Amino acid sequence: MEIKEKVYGLLSDTEIENILEEGRSKSVEFCEAALENGRLGKGLTLVELAALAYCESPEIVTGLLDTAHELKKRIYGERMVFFAPLYISSFCSNNCTYCGFRHANETMTRRSLSPEEIHQEVMALLEQGHKRLLLVAGEDPRTTGIDYLEQSVAAVYSVTAPDGATIRRANVNCAPLSVDHFRRLKATGIGTYQCFQETYHRPTYKEVHPSGPKSHYDWRITAPDRAMEADIDDIGTGVLFGLYDWHFDVVGLLGHARYLETKFDVGPHTISVPRLEPAEGAPLSDHSPWMVSDEDFRKIVALLRVAVPYTGMILSTRESPELRDQLFALGISQTSAGSRVTPGGYTDSGKLTREDLLAQFSLQDQRPLREMVHTFVRGDYIPSFCTACYRSGRTGDRFMQLAKSGKIHDICQPNALASLKEYLLDYADEETKAQGEKLIQKELSELPERLRNVTEKMLARVAAGERDVYL
Repeated sequence: MEIKEKVYGLLSDTEIENILEEGRSKSVEFCEAALENGRLGKGLTLVELAALAYCESPEIVTGLLDTAHELKKRIYGERMVFFAPLYISSFCSNNCTYCGFRHANETMTRRSLSPEEIHQEVMALLEQGHKRLLLVAGEDPRTTGIDYLEQSVAAVYSVTAPDGATIRRANVNCAPLSVDHFRRLKATGIGTYQCFQETYHRPTYKEVHPSGPKSHYDWRITAPDRAMEADIDDIGTGVLFGLYDWHFDVVGLLGHARYLETKFDVGPHTISVPRLEPAEGAPLSDHSPWMVSDEDFRKIVALLRVAVPYTGMILSTRESPELRDQLFALGISQTSAGSRVTPGGYTDSGKLTREDLLAQFSLQDQRPLREMVHTFVRGDYIPSFCTACYRSGRTGDRFMQLAKSGKIHDICQPNALASLKEYLLDYADEETKAQGEKLIQKELSELPERLRNVTEKMLARVAAGERDVYL
């Protein structure tokens, strides 16, 4: 029986170590067969993942990167969904040794945004052209509990720009909640709920989370269970690579995804791949013995794309522009742009003191959204601002059924092009607009006739002044 078929519960550290040991013993021929299955979109077993993670054969590594690129292009096309993180509070009861928001960091000036301040931040993001946000809050029951989260999501959705633009979907990254509180969060109209385990290695987890609510490993790892029990069926998971051996954590992450598939018939909607970055007042952030090299990070992204081909993958602006551009081709389907990782960062940047601007972690890619869009349309990527699936009920297992059948392409491609057309008309400079229109025509010419006719009608509606056109 394959390991994949044995994953009925969450894996223990011993089980993960056993999988890694078995993977290390596998031959190059075994890895070649695993890649062949991967090319067919079958995913990887946990042992196949471990074997490929440890394999140093240049031919296998090259084959892995090529397979990831092929799957990305076949399943997601050249689309890239944009979003912006909106940090609403830096108060935190945890003392995570890698995070600038940690409770013991006395250099941090704490701030929680009021509804009025959230309104200002959202207006600044709408002016850039963003349509999708990820709300992020530190874990502090006194200031960022469910009441504050409800208030904040409502504030986001209440904003309408002078041109009529609104945020069409808010996702949330916050502390684990009870089932009842997850139901209240669901009722606000959020899209995806994100909760990263950070590391699946229990001893390391305890060491890097010495105090605060986050120190309870089991409460955190079961947050997706409670969210799904509350009918939030789009869940985002992730690991902070660099806290522990990445081989262990990538197997733990896939094991967690398999567990959710077994229990709820659907795995995570997205997997995020943040990597440890320096943060002031966080001693582990630039002294971890498990720092991940760029070469290994490319391998991690490729492994996950092959292992879970139909799961969205998110890359933040922690990484350099050069590395991000490489990772986009290896499997990333969603990315942030022009990010600020401190409350008030979009409206107050340039006004606050250095102390006020201390952030959760440092950013490497400072390119604003307009520059990212310009770069993408010149390089034949399709910048997408689509949020249609959330509002059309294509979430959870319904989304996965469409993705695995290949039918999602017939929805996502027209929606992406319509959202790009809207951005070009409302926000782009003339050069970007010209390049973007050229890209739209190129993509139209490659669509089957029926789908091309549908898309052309959608584009005509946008050109005539209609907004938020989607299938």
